Amino acid sequence: MTVLAQPRTYEVRTFGCQMNVHDSERLSGSLEAAGYVRADGGVADVVVINTCAVRENADNKLYGTLGHLASTKREHEGMQIAVGGCLAQKDKSVILDKAPWVDVVFGTHNMGSLPSLLERARHNDEAQIEILESLEIFPSTLPTRRDSTHSGWVSISVGCNNTCTFCIVPSLRGKEKDRRPGDILSEIGMLVADGAIEVTLLGQNVNSYGVEFGDRLAFGKLLRAAGEIEGLERVRFTSPHPAAFTDDVIDAMAETSNVMPQLHMPLQSGSDRILKAMRRSYRSEKFLGILDRVRAKMPHAAISTDIIVGFPGETEEDFAETLRVVEQARFASAYTFQYSIRPGTPAATLPDQVPKEVVQERYERLIELQERISAEENQKLVGRTVEVLVATSEGRRDVERGRLSGRAEDNRLVHFEVPEGSQIPRPGDVVTVEVIRAAPHFLIAAPAGAELPVRRTRAGDAWDRAEAESCAVPATPVDAAGRVSLGLPTIGLPTIGLHSTAS
Repeated sequence: MTVLAQPRTYEVRTFGCQMNVHDSERLSGSLEAAGYVRADGGVADVVVINTCAVRENADNKLYGTLGHLASTKREHEGMQIAVGGCLAQKDKSVILDKAPWVDVVFGTHNMGSLPSLLERARHNDEAQIEILESLEIFPSTLPTRRDSTHSGWVSISVGCNNTCTFCIVPSLRGKEKDRRPGDILSEIGMLVADGAIEVTLLGQNVNSYGVEFGDRLAFGKLLRAAGEIEGLERVRFTSPHPAAFTDDVIDAMAETSNVMPQLHMPLQSGSDRILKAMRRSYRSEKFLGILDRVRAKMPHAAISTDIIVGFPGETEEDFAETLRVVEQARFASAYTFQYSIRPGTPAATLPDQVPKEVVQERYERLIELQERISAEENQKLVGRTVEVLVATSEGRRDVERGRLSGRAEDNRLVHFEVPEGSQIPRPGDVVTVEVIRAAPHFLIAAPAGAELPVRRTRAGDAWDRAEAESCAVPATPVDAAGRVSLGLPTIGLPTIGLHSTAS
């Protein structure tokens, strides 16, 4: 009698942006299609690190993580470590020079190769590196292992045609490549059929979608088409570029009921002089004009942004312009970054690099200003009724205080308590609550009456199914004949018995 051994387990660790989070779902899906299973505690047989090259400490974070994994690998026979993503695309063989215990290095253009690279590394007993200079297949054609049953990411494009002097992304992800609208809408439809009621459209410059096939209005049309998908309740997108943000997109947002009143619009700097040095093809007046037009059509829209402090040559006058624009823009929140040199970018060699202590002091002033504005904007919502899409968990304090959390339609984080005797909502259900208190980063809400109004959704049903499946124990082991191939290589599962074979 032949008995199959346990399949190999995996863990994916994600550093970086939403694009990386979505890529990690694709990596997980490819591994599971090849026969791996997600590690449930303990040490995984395969650890995949999906890297970022944008943040200041990206290198330190990667090599620090790899240093910790080295000792784990020595104690766990057969363990493999794979490094992919933007930093892998940039550093290529440098990773193996610094961390020779890594088994696989792959780039942003060949995520689907991961299972075969891992198998090749095991079979040959040597590290494998494969970095393609152009996209192999569009990532969304790969299978997905989603982390959320109620929400999903959908890439509409990859790459970037801009030349911002601080950004290394174009050289790592290549020129923009757009998916066909039918393929995008088909994927959204499949997510909805699987229980999702919310999708976020992803692109490096999401609103320049259509440039590859010559349709400047393609993104607005895509938003309107998504509004026709039955069962899809919430549509979001990130991140648009101000230079390409047109009124037809604003109209599509305002006139499409399931497109949420939320916009993430990167400012980067409020100084026109610095924007020019960054090669950002807009100026502060145009940026503020976009916000005015958005709010004229959607008065309750929550607008967030990205800001870089201390770009080379930034003077105190330039920084004062950033503070002025932030005060006028009234952002709900802002992702603020201290400029750091990224080798390979034009800004890395610019003169007049701002001293670290100056950057830190300006950064702290910007944080203080935005915290005040966020608190004031959130305070305006006290007394308002909001619909909250319940999430699995948004932090430890929820557990400690016996409350649940989720996102309002404008994407603000809302914590709420469930009164005794009320129906307990599932992740993916929608509750109606009244905001009773505000803080800079979240809202506190409660039901208006004695019971919590809960709308049970298809997404909540999907969460129930996923929970049931995760607790189920298969009666017999699944072998290669019972798995769906999807055209991907499967890992070799060693057999135990009279006719055992080596993998």
